[in-house]
Amino acid sequence: MQQRDILEHYRHLREISTRHQSAALARLAEPTLLEQAKHLGLAYRRALIADSEEEMTLIFDLAIHSAKPGRSRAIDRYAKATALSPGSDEANALDAIRHAQFSLWRIESHHETAGLVVKDVLRDNETWLVDESLTDSAEPGLTFAARLCWPAAFAMTCGVVVPLDAELVEDILIDNMALQHHTDLKRLADDPRFAAAIYRSALDAGIMEHVAFREPAPAIA
Repeated sequence: MQQRDILEHYRHLREISTRHQSAALARLAEPTLLEQAKHLGLAYRRALIADSEEEMTLIFDLAIHSAKPGRSRAIDRYAKATALSPGSDEANALDAIRHAQFSLWRIESHHETAGLVVKDVLRDNETWLVDESLTDSAEPGLTFAARLCWPAAFAMTCGVVVPLDAELVEDILIDNMALQHHTDLKRLADDPRFAAAIYRSALDAGIMEHVAFREPAPAIA
């Protein structure tokens, strides 16, 4: 495929992805959002205190893609209640979102056709990522936290991208491996508590104050 075709396909899938996540979010009760906000220090009593789109997107991310032990995730409940044609772009995108992987990713290089080559720092493998915002603004060597999904031959981000510097990455890994009793990085990446810990660290470090979220964020209908 040519670059133009890849980008057109990416934009089509991005629109579908945003629609699915917005629909899943719209099904959530306010107490669920408040609960996730408390994990991030973005709630006071019964009120959200997030004051930017970037901070709200962190709350949305956790509310859609994580759940307490023994409870189902919002994205899985939405998928179960949604009838889609098997094999359609809509069905494939939703399945990809449900199986998105959270991790720390490092940009290795620009892809030869479109997008980027990124390395999963915790699982030690590389993938092809198409993301127009990152491709335009980020340089090789940048490490960021995000959920990636694979609705096509390439990966896409599912929501917010949190840039991290090397010192913060080292502190986060040391603190969370001790806190969550993991000695294996892959198991740490798969732990649903890890994303919340990363987001809280980014907020505490003031990183989100400098993030311009340019991809469409899930919105409550």
